[in-house]
Amino acid sequence: MKLQFDTSKHVDDPTHWPKGFAKWTPGVLLGIFMYLGLCLIGLLTVPNTIFDNKTLVITFTIGGLGAWRYGWWFTHAIRAIIYGHIVYPKFKREGQKIWESGWRPRHLHFMMTTYKEHREITEMVVRSIVKEIHNSGVPGTIWLGSSDRFDEDIISDFLKREAMDVDVTLRIIRQNVSGKRAAIGLVLRAMCRLPVLDDDLIIFMDGDFVLSEGAIGRCMPMFKLHPELQAVTTDEEVICIGPRWIERWLQMRFSQRRLAMQSHALSGRVLTLTGRMSVFRAKNLKQLEFIRLLEADHLEHWLWGKFRFLSGDDKSTWFYMLKHGSHMLYIPDALGYTIEVIEGSGMERMVQNFRRWSGNMLRNGQRAIMLGPRAMPFFIWWCLIDQRLSMWTMLVSPVLAVSAAFLVGVEYLLSYVIFIAISRLMLSLVLCTYSRKVQLSYSWILYLNQVINASVKVYCIFRLSKQRWSNRGNQSAGMNGESFIETFRNWMASLCTTVAVALLFLSTVHYTNLVDIPSYIQLRDALPVLN
Repeated sequence: MKLQFDTSKHVDDPTHWPKGFAKWTPGVLLGIFMYLGLCLIGLLTVPNTIFDNKTLVITFTIGGLGAWRYGWWFTHAIRAIIYGHIVYPKFKREGQKIWESGWRPRHLHFMMTTYKEHREITEMVVRSIVKEIHNSGVPGTIWLGSSDRFDEDIISDFLKREAMDVDVTLRIIRQNVSGKRAAIGLVLRAMCRLPVLDDDLIIFMDGDFVLSEGAIGRCMPMFKLHPELQAVTTDEEVICIGPRWIERWLQMRFSQRRLAMQSHALSGRVLTLTGRMSVFRAKNLKQLEFIRLLEADHLEHWLWGKFRFLSGDDKSTWFYMLKHGSHMLYIPDALGYTIEVIEGSGMERMVQNFRRWSGNMLRNGQRAIMLGPRAMPFFIWWCLIDQRLSMWTMLVSPVLAVSAAFLVGVEYLLSYVIFIAISRLMLSLVLCTYSRKVQLSYSWILYLNQVINASVKVYCIFRLSKQRWSNRGNQSAGMNGESFIETFRNWMASLCTTVAVALLFLSTVHYTNLVDIPSYIQLRDALPVLN
């Protein structure tokens, strides 16, 4: 597959993006006006059944859940504004002074993993690394965790051809065990055998992540400015080679990520140290505990027993830092571009991504919660709790709306759709301040993302051992099994899912008086056999 796209159209410095009112063009404002006009027409034409006596409890339940979720959303938004406009700009000014004074780290180590990536993408990635090394004036080493000569030849040929005047060294670590985690572990062990000093910086990078100009330079001074800082993670944008709707969906998710990351960083922690690109102080990565956690991270589960993690290395590095009380930050103007090549079914790829991301979150979230609020700022601990709650509460509202439609007619469902249209527009307008440009389609993409993500999490929570990673040779774990114990486990997972969903539905409709669940006394009177 020959990739055809103009990199200059996509990969640029985030400081060049439209800011403030520049994004709110007349066309955008007209679109918002027309959108709200359609919602107003709907409100005036759809019969009002939301305050019907039969549905009053349902309406207040949906409204109460909405007030809670939107209140939590805007708490994040306010915290993100404080970090992005007050706290981080101060850090940036102080870091710039340190940089201008002549301070530089001793060495930069780029820990890069790749697996049979497209040549064009690999060369873009390496070119961006070489450019950062050259611009920083700091010697660098690319540590390539590789399992195939195909990738090794591309990178070594590129460096010989285009980086002869840059102080960069390529060290190839050929893995003898499959998987990204094994590759990272072997690279870290190789680093321990060489003079990698505690204050050297190690940049974890994926083989499909292109650095924007100045990305590393904006991270480095933070480690001098904050001696207690152990890791930073950075901003992401997407270059999608595939269906347009997937690109829009990913752009919306990265906008969500920017808002959430800045909110979390205000507490000196983040909820993930993304494997796409994060920067670490070397002293932590040289610890055997850290290396073993990356290589062989696992979970003991009541149903699935002991199983190892396939993906989610970024969650393992994060958990180690969180467990040891390490200070972590998010650098909002250090940008990189994830290149997503969608081959085959776009919908299948989206569901696979949801399963991988949700599974990683669920596998790591519980043990992080068990560390307790004393191991981290309380706000971060509560964010972990909220991740577990939101997957259930997100499903309550649509269940109630559909149920109410059976009581008073389809008008209630239409009113619910209008409510979703207006409420998600308000949320998406906040998101658009963190997006490259304003996209009104975010309103419905956001809602569908929430519902699908919650549904996938409910499915995954009883199947944590089942993992698939299409980006790394379509690796899978725990996906198949024909033994009696595996058949029993799959049956039990299906039973648990069915019971959980049924309880959610029954408790919801009972609470709102849609269905009166009979008590034992009522059943006893109705069924003589119980007497």
